[in-house]
Amino acid sequence: MLSLLHIENIAVIECADISFDRGFNVLTGETGAGKSIVIDAISAILGQRAYRDMIRTGTTKASVRAVFTDVPELAWFEENGVEYDSETIIQREIYLDGKNVCRVNGSLVTVSILNKLGIQLINIHGQHDSASLFDEDNHLQFLDDFARNDALRTAYSEHYGAVAKLRREIERMSMDEGEKLRRMETLKYQIEEIEKANLTAGEDEELEARRKLLQNSEKIANGLNDAVENLYGSDDTDGAASMLATAERALARVAKFSTQISELHEKVADLMYQVQDAAELARDVQYELSYSADELDQIESRLDIIHKLRRKYGTTCAEILEYLEKAKLELDEIEFADDHIEHLKKKLAKAEKSAWDAAFTLRKNRMEAAEVLSKRILTELAQLDMPKVQFACQFTELELTAGGADAVAFYMSANIGEALKPMSKVASGGELARIMLAMKNVLAEQDRVNTLIFDEVDTGVSGRAAQKVAEKLKSVARSKQVLCVTHLPQLAAMGDTHLLIAKGERDGRTYTTVTPLDIEGRKWELARIIGGANITETTLKSAEEMLRHE
Repeated sequence: MLSLLHIENIAVIECADISFDRGFNVLTGETGAGKSIVIDAISAILGQRAYRDMIRTGTTKASVRAVFTDVPELAWFEENGVEYDSETIIQREIYLDGKNVCRVNGSLVTVSILNKLGIQLINIHGQHDSASLFDEDNHLQFLDDFARNDALRTAYSEHYGAVAKLRREIERMSMDEGEKLRRMETLKYQIEEIEKANLTAGEDEELEARRKLLQNSEKIANGLNDAVENLYGSDDTDGAASMLATAERALARVAKFSTQISELHEKVADLMYQVQDAAELARDVQYELSYSADELDQIESRLDIIHKLRRKYGTTCAEILEYLEKAKLELDEIEFADDHIEHLKKKLAKAEKSAWDAAFTLRKNRMEAAEVLSKRILTELAQLDMPKVQFACQFTELELTAGGADAVAFYMSANIGEALKPMSKVASGGELARIMLAMKNVLAEQDRVNTLIFDEVDTGVSGRAAQKVAEKLKSVARSKQVLCVTHLPQLAAMGDTHLLIAKGERDGRTYTTVTPLDIEGRKWELARIIGGANITETTLKSAEEMLRHE
């Protein structure tokens, strides 16, 4: 669970330490006090998108640190080389230049990797998430999440991928006769042009190296001559080899008289042999090197041919030869396209059968899960003061698609006697909020996430319905940690922990503070929520009554 949140320089929060407990944690405060900033800070620590605009004016960076306790030993830690600790510390720093620094238990991680951990720790339901229920494109994912269809969808995706690949291949090869002839002529010309050049892999590199040698032949010859003369000597001077030989003979005569002289003699002898070897090598190279103006012309002509081919088919001889093989293969495919297409169609038929089998398995599982989901949601909605609502998952059979062969839409009827209709056409704002809460609660039972956050889930809800929502969240909080931002006294009164978000001014700047409330503080805050700024004895008594019966 989330135990501690430390915030620095995010929007109007200069510095805040917020402690959360098990059970039901409520956050209240005036509109604009900064409740959403706390949620944004939590989102940042979970690896979700963070903007430079979050950074407090006048500062260069913002930071968030969170302490999670009782963290299970998730595979994520081993997969990412991060030391596991049941008390996991996550830190994120956001800079004005857009740089982000994320750490988990002291180890640096990327934002995307952090996000993969975050979704396993906290589930956030924002105030605008309910709108996703209006989009039928999301309904299939809701159902699959409930049914835990990941493995079945992965299996289907593999079959569908094979089908899609074969279809693309058949489409690519199914060209008209005119296009086919034009492409064949082009390929034949290219193949003939490359084969005529008779290239070998690496030939261009060898030729360029030889050309460089020939172009510098005079410099090379002069250098070798100087080297040989200085090593062997000339008529006028002794070379290095001769001088070392003289030194070696002199030392050899006296080496027996001293260990030091003996060691010196050995070193000089070694140098003498090395210089003699170098002199021989220099002379061999001198004799072996031959230079010809005709050879240089031939190399230039050959490189000119290669350069022309490079402009068309690749940057090296190896790449040109690779293009040649591809061109031959394509030509063969076109020439025997009908045979190839027929072969691919047979493979496609088998692949489609496998894909349909996987799609039917997925559909069967979805339909079974849909019945259970509908019953579970109806049970949840009855507990949320919507006992007469009808809810069902409507299936439409499709051809093979990336997501299967089904479309799923949630239909409902809010009133007895009314036909089931798409949710977007019948659900009011308050009903939609409760439906989303029901969905979240049902799905939460399917995963291991221990902390749920509801940001103003009470939008459009009041009266008895609000009380039911409060009771539901309280019930969820018996097995999971729940954090809830609310404007409803019914929800605030149910909290095990109550945090007040307040905004004030100091030294010409706006500041937000987060304060845990005791029983007296909760009474006054509930009275404010009930009656607004005008707190009376009546509102205080109402607040006290709500807390007493919580």
